[in-house]
Amino acid sequence: MDIISFNVKKEMCSSCAMALRRFIGHMDGVEEVGVEDGKLVISFDGQKIDESRLIKISRESVEKLGYQIEQ
Repeated sequence: MDIISFNVKKEMCSSCAMALRRFIGHMDGVEEVGVEDGKLVISFDGQKIDESRLIKISRESVEKLGYQIEQ
């Protein structure tokens, strides 16, 4: 199992956190999605989903909800 994490510039509201968990969590290969304390942590199976694709989709999803990933 692989893990990627992102620092989000501000704490997500519970509705946005739930939306991310549902959307990203239902992707094939994603094991778990954690959203709390200004962090997004995703556990995934690198054999089932490409890490660069998952990073791109995660960043886009966070930005669509009105949040920003810290560089």
